[in-house]
Amino acid sequence: MLRQKKSLSIKDKNSPEIIQIILVISAYIAAQILSDITSLKIITFVGFSMDAGTLIYPITFTLRDLVHKAIGRKGSLVVIITAAAINLLMAGLFWLVARFPYDVNAGSQPDWDAVLSPVWRIVTASIIAEVVSEIVDTEAYHFWVNSITRRYQWGRVLFSNALSVPLDSLIFCWLAFGTVFPAAVVWSIFMANIIVKGGVTLAGLPLIYLIKSRPEDGGA
Repeated sequence: MLRQKKSLSIKDKNSPEIIQIILVISAYIAAQILSDITSLKIITFVGFSMDAGTLIYPITFTLRDLVHKAIGRKGSLVVIITAAAINLLMAGLFWLVARFPYDVNAGSQPDWDAVLSPVWRIVTASIIAEVVSEIVDTEAYHFWVNSITRRYQWGRVLFSNALSVPLDSLIFCWLAFGTVFPAAVVWSIFMANIIVKGGVTLAGLPLIYLIKSRPEDGGA
């Protein structure tokens, strides 16, 4: 009996559902990290100014919805806080490494400090915006599934992102750039964020069907 239980446990750990959960959580955290790093550069995109992190960050909202669908509200909140902690640790590590002197035998390495040494204003704004907006996304998704309908899975993604995306952009743009750029530039960055994130949300709606619903989701 003990051997049978152990065998079942090992089988469960290697089930397709567990693999899916691992992949989705990994993708979510990776996208968060990459977006925080690339946010250090301001680019022009279709005529708008925006931080380069906007090119990848929007997918995190849909990935968060996939995490929520796979492991529930509490689990997704843990993943959100974990991602924020990893981003903060990463910024702290980059800052620490930048403080160390170069090895003269390896040659000058000024580009590392110039590119990866954290701008704490942007790091702080990014993490605050991520945590607040992703928690709002979580609660909106939870509300839709439990109070509106368990059908039309694309609707829960659209509803939650419609609330969290503008909030994230507003918090990040003004905390990160409100004191250093003219208001027109900040609003340009904000509008570019909304356009790109909105487009990614619409394009990513079918992704919600990649994860099998949990039993408490009623097969939605």
